[in-house]
Amino acid sequence: MTLRSAGAAFALLLGSTLLAHAADVVTPYETAPQPAAPAKVDYNGADFVFELGVEGIVQPEYLGSKDYQIAPSALFSVEYVNLPGIGSFGGPDGLGFSIGPSFKYQPKRDSSDYSSLRGLDDVDASYELGIKASYEWEYAEVSGNVRYALGGADGFVGEFGASAIARPTEALTLKFGPTVSLASSDYMDTYFGVTPRESANTGGRLDAYSPSGGFKSVGLAASARYEVFKDYFITADATYDRLVGDAADSPIVKAGDKNQYYFGLGISKRFSLDLF
Repeated sequence: MTLRSAGAAFALLLGSTLLAHAADVVTPYETAPQPAAPAKVDYNGADFVFELGVEGIVQPEYLGSKDYQIAPSALFSVEYVNLPGIGSFGGPDGLGFSIGPSFKYQPKRDSSDYSSLRGLDDVDASYELGIKASYEWEYAEVSGNVRYALGGADGFVGEFGASAIARPTEALTLKFGPTVSLASSDYMDTYFGVTPRESANTGGRLDAYSPSGGFKSVGLAASARYEVFKDYFITADATYDRLVGDAADSPIVKAGDKNQYYFGLGISKRFSLDLF
């Protein structure tokens, strides 16, 4: 699947959603409709409300790659938690503070598969596990997550962002805003470093390079979330990241692409549990 076809699919999904609401456009003589408020959800006394689903992602074959692949991913978010004697997080309108787990899969980098990387050591698949938190108002959101990589990579990586929110209807939520990511030196070294031995193995094609920790990328993220039926959702999202700093200066990235694109399409369901 090419990046162009993935982008076209995302544009078609988002465009069809917007066209479905074209009837809401007003003439100069009509009163403009008020933006929809967040939909109220009846938790029926539940103490733990979360969403669980699956997603297909088009992503770079490795960090800094110019080639792309499709990978499956899990969707999980916590919408509301009530802890007796401590307090509650989130609420029936979806606004306020929320916290939950964060995870991401980085596929294996088999250097023999890429002529530009031959001579480098392979990097096994990594599983990044951590925590995410966000605070959402009616028209804006700030969020962040921190994860630790296990497997082929070690070290921490964090992502932070802010989004403007539009709600054309109670069922549809659109978000768009800037993002920034940072990583520790050992994480950066795994994906962007080249040892003197590896440089020699490439015949000097890739210079030896030892990156430091710090900013990894800056970018933009957009998402559309639609409640098709009660408690059932379709989510489409797209992210553009531009590698910066020591990541962008890596010989691995110079042989690939600083611009990294991600497209996702998923389905999820809301669950409510009465725990206490």
